Amino acid sequence: MIKLELIRALKKETKLTKPEAKNVVELFFDEMSNALANGDRVEIRGLFSFYVKHYKSYIGRKPKTGEQVKVKPKKLPVFRVGKELGKRVDYQR
Repeated sequence: MIKLELIRALKKETKLTKPEAKNVVELFFDEMSNALANGDRVEIRGLFSFYVKHYKSYIGRKPKTGEQVKVKPKKLPVFRVGKELGKRVDYQR
C-alpha cells in the first residue's frame, strides 16, 4: 500500500474529501517523523513501534580495499512489529 492508496481508503470509509483525507494522512506521518526526530518512541499497540537507536563510532573497513576507516556515531530508526500484526502476517502461529 502506498500513501495515495491510504488516502483513498480513508476517503472511502469516512465522509472526508480527498484533500481532507490527504491532510489527515500527511499530519499522521509528519507527527510520527517529528517524534522520531526528537528521539521519542512511536507506538501503535498491536501494530508496530518505531524508536531511534544510537550507534557509537567504530573502526570499519572499506569492502573494496580493506582500508580501515572511522565510522561516525549515528542514530537510525528501528521498526518492530506488534504482536497482533505478527500473528496476522504469520498464519503458522
